[in-house]
Amino acid sequence: MSERLQPGDVAPAFTLPDADGKPVSLADHAGRKVIVYFYPAALTPGCTKQACDFTDNLDLLADAGYDVIGVSPDKPEKLAKFRGKEDLRVTLVSDPEKATLEAYGAFGEKKLYGRTVTGVIRSTVIVDEEGRVARALYNVRATGHVAKLIKDLDL
Repeated sequence: MSERLQPGDVAPAFTLPDADGKPVSLADHAGRKVIVYFYPAALTPGCTKQACDFTDNLDLLADAGYDVIGVSPDKPEKLAKFRGKEDLRVTLVSDPEKATLEAYGAFGEKKLYGRTVTGVIRSTVIVDEEGRVARALYNVRATGHVAKLIKDLDL
């Protein structure tokens, strides 16, 4: 079971390929706040809703100083298809080895339809301008999560 992050922790560094295969690093966003969200699989109903919600609110988040990065174990080709099909504007990155998912505490045991399984734990980690965890939210719901996040961040 991966360790969950706490406010004040240094956010684990990562460099992962985006939907076009280009490397994206947390370090690329130094000096800005970053919402890193972890989702199980592209092109599924809940993950589509969540990604569309982030896209719909991207300008509001960007104006408030937040960049958004979505992380899943999907390969870049699937992310490109997801982005194209849903007109997504959020940055989507691929973590098939699940190293970043584990470093952020977003991979491990979870309940699915009453059974305990191992997989991606839908999570959102907000990283401040200094690269530290400002908030770490685990087992979030796909629907309504972005609206709640915006409300909690007072945007």
